[in-house]
Amino acid sequence: MVPAGLSFALIRWIDAVNDRVGRAASWLTLLMVIITTYDVVMRYLFRTSFVFIQELEWHLFAILFLVVAGYTHLKGDHVRVDIFYARMSPRKRAWIDLVCSVIFLFPTVFLLVWTSIPFVINSIAVLEGSPDPGGIPGRFVLKAMIPFGFVLVGLQGISETLKNLLRLAGKDVVIGKETPK
Repeated sequence: MVPAGLSFALIRWIDAVNDRVGRAASWLTLLMVIITTYDVVMRYLFRTSFVFIQELEWHLFAILFLVVAGYTHLKGDHVRVDIFYARMSPRKRAWIDLVCSVIFLFPTVFLLVWTSIPFVINSIAVLEGSPDPGGIPGRFVLKAMIPFGFVLVGLQGISETLKNLLRLAGKDVVIGKETPK
Protein backbone atom coordinates (compact mmCIF):
# COMPACT_ATOMS: atom_id res chain seq x y z
CA MET A 1 0.00 0.00 0.00
CA VAL A 2 1.10 3.57 -0.67
CA PRO A 3 2.33 5.43 2.45
CA ALA A 4 -0.35 7.72 3.93
CA GLY A 5 1.70 10.92 3.42
CA LEU A 6 2.26 10.17 -0.25
CA SER A 7 -1.40 9.13 -0.61
CA PHE A 8 -2.60 12.42 0.86
CA ALA A 9 -0.30 14.39 -1.45
CA LEU A 10 -1.50 12.45 -4.51
CA ILE A 11 -5.14 12.79 -3.42
CA ARG A 12 -4.74 16.56 -2.98
CA TRP A 13 -3.06 16.91 -6.38
CA ILE A 14 -5.66 14.86 -8.30
CA ASP A 15 -8.55 16.54 -6.48
CA ALA A 16 -7.06 19.97 -7.22
CA VAL A 17 -6.68 19.13 -10.93
CA ASN A 18 -10.30 18.01 -11.27
CA ASP A 19 -11.52 20.91 -9.14
CA ARG A 20 -9.73 23.42 -11.37
CA VAL A 21 -10.98 21.73 -14.55
CA GLY A 22 -14.53 21.69 -13.16
CA ARG A 23 -14.43 25.35 -12.20
CA ALA A 24 -12.95 26.35 -15.56
CA ALA A 25 -15.61 24.29 -17.33
CA SER A 26 -18.32 26.23 -15.52
CA TRP A 27 -17.36 29.16 -17.75
CA LEU A 28 -18.04 26.92 -20.75
CA THR A 29 -21.59 26.55 -19.45
CA LEU A 30 -22.04 30.32 -19.44
CA LEU A 31 -20.55 30.56 -22.92
CA MET A 32 -22.84 27.76 -24.12
CA VAL A 33 -25.92 29.54 -22.72
CA ILE A 34 -24.93 32.80 -24.44
CA ILE A 35 -24.30 31.06 -27.77
CA THR A 36 -27.52 29.04 -27.57
CA THR A 37 -29.51 32.17 -26.72
CA TYR A 38 -27.95 33.97 -29.67
CA ASP A 39 -28.80 31.04 -31.96
CA VAL A 40 -32.43 30.91 -30.77
CA VAL A 41 -32.87 34.67 -31.18
CA MET A 42 -31.38 34.56 -34.69
CA ARG A 43 -33.55 31.61 -35.72
CA TYR A 44 -36.88 32.76 -34.32
CA LEU A 45 -36.65 36.53 -34.65
CA PHE A 46 -34.54 36.89 -37.78
CA ARG A 47 -35.23 33.52 -39.49
CA THR A 48 -31.54 32.84 -40.04
CA SER A 49 -29.11 30.31 -38.66
CA PHE A 50 -25.41 29.56 -38.91
CA VAL A 51 -23.95 26.05 -39.11
CA PHE A 52 -20.88 27.20 -37.19
CA ILE A 53 -22.99 28.40 -34.24
CA GLN A 54 -25.09 25.24 -34.17
CA GLU A 55 -22.00 23.04 -34.22
CA LEU A 56 -20.37 25.20 -31.58
CA GLU A 57 -23.34 24.55 -29.29
CA TRP A 58 -22.98 20.79 -29.42
CA HIS A 59 -19.16 20.91 -29.40
CA LEU A 60 -19.24 22.92 -26.16
CA PHE A 61 -21.84 20.58 -24.67
CA ALA A 62 -19.75 17.53 -25.57
CA ILE A 63 -16.56 19.07 -24.17
CA LEU A 64 -18.38 20.10 -21.02
CA PHE A 65 -19.84 16.63 -20.55
CA LEU A 66 -16.47 14.94 -21.06
CA VAL A 67 -14.23 17.16 -18.95
CA VAL A 68 -16.51 17.53 -15.91
CA ALA A 69 -17.03 13.80 -15.35
CA GLY A 70 -13.94 13.69 -13.10
CA TYR A 71 -15.16 16.78 -11.23
CA THR A 72 -18.56 15.11 -10.77
CA HIS A 73 -16.82 12.05 -9.32
CA LEU A 74 -14.79 14.31 -7.00
CA LYS A 75 -17.96 15.91 -5.66
CA GLY A 76 -19.70 12.54 -5.28
CA ASP A 77 -22.49 13.61 -7.63
CA HIS A 78 -22.20 10.71 -10.07
CA VAL A 79 -25.03 8.24 -10.57
CA ARG A 80 -25.54 5.50 -8.01
CA VAL A 81 -28.44 4.03 -6.08
CA ASP A 82 -28.40 6.53 -3.21
CA ILE A 83 -31.49 5.08 -1.56
CA PHE A 84 -29.36 2.09 -0.49
CA TYR A 85 -25.97 3.78 -0.42
CA ALA A 86 -27.05 6.55 2.00
CA ARG A 87 -28.12 3.99 4.61
CA MET A 88 -24.76 2.23 4.63
CA SER A 89 -21.96 2.84 7.08
CA PRO A 90 -18.96 4.82 5.81
CA ARG A 91 -16.87 1.63 5.97
CA LYS A 92 -19.36 -0.34 3.86
CA ARG A 93 -19.57 2.53 1.34
CA ALA A 94 -15.77 2.54 1.12
CA TRP A 95 -15.79 -1.20 0.34
CA ILE A 96 -18.49 -0.85 -2.31
CA ASP A 97 -16.75 2.12 -3.94
CA LEU A 98 -13.42 0.29 -3.90
CA VAL A 99 -14.81 -2.89 -5.43
CA CYS A 100 -16.87 -1.02 -8.04
CA SER A 101 -13.86 1.07 -9.03
CA VAL A 102 -11.70 -1.99 -9.55
CA ILE A 103 -14.37 -4.01 -11.38
CA PHE A 104 -16.11 -1.28 -13.40
CA LEU A 105 -14.45 2.15 -13.35
CA PHE A 106 -10.81 1.36 -14.10
CA PRO A 107 -11.44 -1.23 -16.85
CA THR A 108 -13.97 1.08 -18.52
CA VAL A 109 -11.65 4.10 -18.35
CA PHE A 110 -8.74 2.05 -19.67
CA LEU A 111 -10.83 0.65 -22.54
CA LEU A 112 -12.21 4.06 -23.54
CA VAL A 113 -8.84 5.82 -23.41
CA TRP A 114 -7.08 2.95 -25.21
CA THR A 115 -9.62 2.70 -28.02
CA SER A 116 -10.11 6.45 -28.46
CA ILE A 117 -6.43 7.31 -28.95
CA PRO A 118 -6.15 5.90 -32.51
CA PHE A 119 -9.46 7.61 -33.31
CA VAL A 120 -8.02 10.95 -32.14
CA ILE A 121 -4.65 10.40 -33.85
CA ASN A 122 -6.40 9.74 -37.18
CA SER A 123 -8.54 12.84 -36.73
CA ILE A 124 -5.49 15.00 -35.97
CA ALA A 125 -3.53 13.48 -38.88
CA VAL A 126 -6.11 14.71 -41.38
CA LEU A 127 -6.93 17.88 -39.41
CA GLU A 128 -10.54 16.74 -39.43
CA GLY A 129 -13.15 19.43 -39.60
CA SER A 130 -16.85 19.66 -40.11
CA PRO A 131 -18.20 18.03 -43.27
CA ASP A 132 -20.78 20.83 -43.49
CA PRO A 133 -20.03 24.10 -45.31
CA GLY A 134 -19.50 26.84 -42.74
CA GLY A 135 -18.94 24.33 -39.93
CA ILE A 136 -16.19 24.22 -37.34
CA PRO A 137 -12.84 23.36 -38.95
CA GLY A 138 -11.21 21.79 -35.86
CA ARG A 139 -13.35 18.75 -35.08
CA PHE A 140 -10.16 16.92 -34.04
CA VAL A 141 -10.06 19.15 -30.94
CA LEU A 142 -13.45 17.85 -29.86
CA LYS A 143 -12.36 14.26 -30.45
CA ALA A 144 -9.21 14.83 -28.37
CA MET A 145 -11.46 15.60 -25.40
CA ILE A 146 -12.58 11.96 -25.30
CA PRO A 147 -9.36 10.45 -23.90
CA PHE A 148 -8.65 13.64 -21.93
CA GLY A 149 -12.01 13.47 -20.16
CA PHE A 150 -11.64 9.79 -19.34
CA VAL A 151 -8.09 10.30 -18.06
CA LEU A 152 -9.55 12.86 -15.64
CA VAL A 153 -12.17 10.30 -14.55
CA GLY A 154 -9.43 7.69 -14.11
CA LEU A 155 -7.31 10.06 -12.05
CA GLN A 156 -10.27 10.86 -9.83
CA GLY A 157 -10.92 7.13 -9.52
CA ILE A 158 -7.36 6.73 -8.24
CA SER A 159 -7.93 9.52 -5.72
CA GLU A 160 -11.21 8.03 -4.52
CA THR A 161 -9.65 4.55 -4.33
CA LEU A 162 -6.80 5.89 -2.19
CA LYS A 163 -9.32 7.65 0.05
CA ASN A 164 -11.26 4.41 0.44
CA LEU A 165 -8.12 2.39 1.19
CA LEU A 166 -7.07 4.94 3.80
CA ARG A 167 -10.55 4.88 5.32
CA LEU A 168 -10.49 1.07 5.48
CA ALA A 169 -7.04 1.26 7.11
CA GLY A 170 -8.54 3.43 9.85
CA LYS A 171 -7.13 6.76 8.70
CA ASP A 172 -9.20 9.91 9.12
CA VAL A 173 -10.17 10.72 5.53
CA VAL A 174 -13.10 12.68 4.23
CA ILE A 175 -14.47 10.82 1.21
CA GLY A 176 -16.26 12.72 -1.52
CA LYS A 177 -16.81 16.43 -1.00
CA GLU A 178 -13.42 17.52 0.36
CA THR A 179 -9.76 16.67 0.17
CA PRO A 180 -7.94 15.38 3.25
CA LYS A 181 -6.44 17.93 5.61
